[in-house]
Amino acid sequence: MAKGYWIARVDVRDAERYKDYVAAAKPAFEKYGANFLARGGAFHRLEGDVRARNVVIEFPSMQAAIDCYNSPEYQIAAAIRQEAASAEMVVVEGA
Repeated sequence: MAKGYWIARVDVRDAERYKDYVAAAKPAFEKYGANFLARGGAFHRLEGDVRARNVVIEFPSMQAAIDCYNSPEYQIAAAIRQEAASAEMVVVEGA
């Protein structure tokens, strides 16, 4: 079964509130087997628009990645994130 990946590009507007999002999202990430491959850090733009923060999260499957996002646990965290940051997020299937 192919793994699933969240790819998120984020601009944080309120760093203190974003910490609340990180804490609130933790139970969902643990429940669905999330493995953070990239979480912020340095990056180099090759093409197109960029955001200040880039995150790649690996899940055991694409369905687990989708289920995590749609879970009640994550939706509580997502509401906090949407207050504190602007983001683009996709789920992609691994090879």
